[in-house]
Amino acid sequence: MSNSEKLRVSRRAVLGGAAALLGSGLAPPLAARADGPAPGLGGSTRRPVDRKSVDAVASRLDRDLVELRRDIHRHPETAGTERRTAAVVARRLRAAGLDVRTGVGGHGVVAVLTGARPGRTVAYRADMDAVPPGDQFGGGTLPAHLCGHDVHTTVGVGVAEVLALLRNRLTGSVVFVFQPAEEALAGAAAMLDDGVFAQARPAEIHALHCGPFPVGQFVVTPGCGLPGQDRGVVTLTGPDATARAQRLAAEINALGTVTPPATPADLERLVADILTPDGPLAEFVFMGAAAPDAEGPAEVEIRYRCWPEHRYPEIREQVRRLARPYGGAVSFPNDPFPAMLCPEQEGLALRRYLRQNVGHARVRTLHAPVPFNGEDFALFLDRLPGTYTFLGVRAPGAGVETSAPHFGTFDPDERAIGYGVRAMAGWLAGRTRA
Repeated sequence: MSNSEKLRVSRRAVLGGAAALLGSGLAPPLAARADGPAPGLGGSTRRPVDRKSVDAVASRLDRDLVELRRDIHRHPETAGTERRTAAVVARRLRAAGLDVRTGVGGHGVVAVLTGARPGRTVAYRADMDAVPPGDQFGGGTLPAHLCGHDVHTTVGVGVAEVLALLRNRLTGSVVFVFQPAEEALAGAAAMLDDGVFAQARPAEIHALHCGPFPVGQFVVTPGCGLPGQDRGVVTLTGPDATARAQRLAAEINALGTVTPPATPADLERLVADILTPDGPLAEFVFMGAAAPDAEGPAEVEIRYRCWPEHRYPEIREQVRRLARPYGGAVSFPNDPFPAMLCPEQEGLALRRYLRQNVGHARVRTLHAPVPFNGEDFALFLDRLPGTYTFLGVRAPGAGVETSAPHFGTFDPDERAIGYGVRAMAGWLAGRTRA
C-alpha cells in the first residue's frame, strides 16, 4: 500500500516449494511436480479442490513459508530494485512446475499454473517492494518491509505451491502476478504496458493486503477501496511572494478534514471508523500543501486525496478560489491517480465464500477507505473485475501500532501467512470453476 506522491494519468472506472532459495539455503518440505501433485496429496482427479485438500497441503508448507517470509524480510528492496526478491520467487514457482516469465515491467514475475481440466482463468497479484525511509512513519533511515509486502509475496508463493500440488484436481488456470514498485505507484502500470497478461488473459484478479485487524480475520471491500491522489502547484510572483505562499498554503491545508494518526488511540479510532457504515470517513479530504521557507521560487506544492473520487473537480476549484486573491497561477498538470474502487459483485461473493469457509465472525466489511494511502492495484481493477481484501496481522494482545502499515513498529503475526494461503487457494480454485 503506497503513500507515494508519484502519479499516473487517466482512468477507466470499473464496477460491477520447491527449490533452494537464492542465497538463503532454505528448501520447502514438498516438491511440486510438473505431472501432478505429490503422492497422497492430489487425490482423485474427479473431485475438485476443496477446503480439506487445501488445508492438507498447506499444513505441510506452513513452516517453510514462514522461513521464506523471514528471508525476504531480511533483504528489503525498494521500488525498482527487487532483483533478489524476484529471483527467489521465480525459482520457487519454476520448481513448482509453473510457466514463469521474469522482467515484466521491471522486476515483475508472471507465472501461469494450468489445471488438469478446462475452466476459467483468474489472476492473483502480490507486491514485492519494501518501504523507503521517506515513506515510513516514525523517521526510518533504511528500507524496510513495513507495509507487509514480504507477507504478500509469501502468501502468493504459498498459494501457487498449494495449487500446484493439487493441479490434478484444479480446473482452469491461475495467473500469478508478482509486482514491483507498488510503493512508487509505478509497477502496475509498467506491467500492464509490458503485456503482463499476454500469455493468459484472466477474467478477474484478486489480492490481499496486511491490515490492522486481528490475525485470522479478513476485511472485504465490496464497493469500497482506497483513495487516489491529485497533485498541483500554485506559483506566486512579486514582492513578499514567499510570505504570501506560506499564508496560502495554510489556507489550502484548512480544506483538509483528516490528519494522519499520531498515537495508538488515533489508530484505534481509524480502525473503528473504516468499519463503520456511513461513518465519519464516508467523505474526507486529506490535504498536503507546502510552501518554501526561504526566498526563491514561491510555489505552493499541493498533494491531496479525497473520497469519493468524484470530488476532485470540486477540490481543484476550491484551490483556485483560494489562490485568486494572492495572484497565484494554479496548475494541475495531470489527471488524478485513480482511486482503487472494488466491484461489489465479486466482493460480496468473496464475503460469502469466506464466511462459509473461515467463519462468519472472522469476516468483516470495509465501509470507508484509509485516507492516507493509495494502491496501484487500482489500475488492474480498471481493466478487470476482482477483489482486494485486508488480511488481519495483529497478534493477540499486541498494540494496534504493530499491525499498521508504514509505521516503524509494524510487526505482523506470521500466522497470517497460513490463513491467507488457505483462504486464497480455496477461493481461486473455486473461481476457476465459476
